[in-house]
Amino acid sequence: MQSIGSPLMWSLFAAFVLVALLVDFFAMSKQGAHRVSTREAAIWSLVWVGVSFVFMGWMWWHLGGTGTDEGARSLANAKSLEFLTGYLIEKALAVDNIFVFLMLFTYFAVPAEFQKRVLMIGILGALVLRAAMILVGAWLIAQFHWILYVFGAFLLFTGIKMWWAAGQEPDLDNNPALKWIRGRFKIAPNYDGEKFFTLVGGVKMATPLLVVILLIGIVDIVFAVDSIPAIFAITTDPFIVLTSNVFAILGLRAMYFLLANMHERFHLLSYGLAIVLVFIGAKMLLIDVYKIPVAFSLGFTAVTLAVTMILSLKIPPKGTSGGAYPFGSKKQEERA
Repeated sequence: MQSIGSPLMWSLFAAFVLVALLVDFFAMSKQGAHRVSTREAAIWSLVWVGVSFVFMGWMWWHLGGTGTDEGARSLANAKSLEFLTGYLIEKALAVDNIFVFLMLFTYFAVPAEFQKRVLMIGILGALVLRAAMILVGAWLIAQFHWILYVFGAFLLFTGIKMWWAAGQEPDLDNNPALKWIRGRFKIAPNYDGEKFFTLVGGVKMATPLLVVILLIGIVDIVFAVDSIPAIFAITTDPFIVLTSNVFAILGLRAMYFLLANMHERFHLLSYGLAIVLVFIGAKMLLIDVYKIPVAFSLGFTAVTLAVTMILSLKIPPKGTSGGAYPFGSKKQEERA
């Protein structure tokens, strides 16, 4: 499979991400456990978006975007557009992750000062998981071209399912994953700081914080299965697929705290995400008949998300809203 990723580009990307994570970890450890304000979340969100665009700009320059070689400029522009489109799609799909995280934190009454650490652990797990799944996906596409049709059909099905599930209330009480965890661990009734295990009456038990982290890991797997085929509809270049995914995930923690208090305002966003998934699935199914331009995919995604967000502000929700959660549907007010 052809890729622009040279050993130098892969090495610089790895170093770029490592430095970014170290800075984030240093900032988190220095601040300690605390409630993240909207202002702090907004600043960090802008920082992560800025870092992503700096990387894209460097990639464009490295590929010859400023040179005199017309072929190199064309390649640099095409790959930068693929990165931007993939980044936007992955960022948009990450919004549904945020709605699920909010549901989990509400259900388990996770103290605000502990949420930051839980999200960081979840993001690290997501980075490792995405890298592994992308490499496997790239290998499958290189070996079996028809797998693109499988991905397309799956995205089409997921988009339709997301449309019908949008607005439904999650039901964690009957969730199989939570039942499995409860069957394997003795769970303490209360938190014990940021510990994952504690002693209750001399018996070692898992704290609710560990349960939340395990569930977030399961959520990461569910959403990775949805989002990774989506980026392969834009490009099959492993370097673009992985970098756009990673940079979208890096800013997930800051975006959560920024949008956590706004999810009710954007109650129609899940419908927009469903439309985007159906479009991407159709694009993948038509890949050998007609290749929809990347620029059109970028514009369609941006316009769809913008329209659903604007409509969310103009049309009041009928009731409490959520995303297309992989947990079923039932009211959660009793647990909130």
